[in-house]
This record gives sequence, structure tokens and C-alpha cells, in this order.
Amino acid sequence: MQAALPLTRRTVLRSAFTAAVLAGTTAVLAPVLRARRPRQTLTPAPLAEETYRGRHIAVDRAGVRIDGRPLHVMRRADGSYLSGINHFQSYPTPLELARAAVDELGTAQLAMAAPHHG
Repeated sequence: MQAALPLTRRTVLRSAFTAAVLAGTTAVLAPVLRARRPRQTLTPAPLAEETYRGRHIAVDRAGVRIDGRPLHVMRRADGSYLSGINHFQSYPTPLELARAAVDELGTAQLAMAAPHHG
């Protein structure tokens, strides 16, 4: 085993200088690195948004919402969509699917939590 280096004024100053350079580099690079990351928003911007029969429909990357409540949507292999409201008919777009769900729901509301399969 090697013996520890003696604590001299030179090693203390060298260590302090190294720490200061690292802290300065971190302070300068942090904003640059933060700016390169994609910004995350809590609510994605809607791809489509409309009021249909008095109900607010929003379609975004996170899914489909009717009056702010999630609609369970499934994508089929042929590219069409179907929902938990009607498993027997598919629709070409999520917006058309949401309109059909509003028609089917009438005045009823969707449950707050989306169903989970497991």
C-alpha cells in the first residue's frame, strides 16, 4: 500500500482550484444541456379539439378525452380505432370514434379512470 500524500499548501490549493473549475464548468454548461432536452408539458397540445353535441372532445398523443375524462381507445391492425364504448364497430380516426362514443353515451359520463387490462 502506498502512503497518503502529505497535506501541503500546494495540494490544498490545487484541490480548491480543481473544485472551482469543475463548479464553474457545471454552472456554464447546465443551461446549455437543459435547453437541449425536449420540453415536457403536463398536458399535450390537442391534435383535434371540438364541441360535439354539447360535449368537449380532445384528441392528443395521450389519447382521447370526452369532457376531460379518458376514453379507452384501441388501435386495430388495419389502422382503424375502436373503443370500450362499442367493441363491434371501428372508425378511421380517433375523432370519429369520439363522436360515435358521444352518440352512444347520450347524457351519461365516462368513468374517471380508464379501464386496465391485466
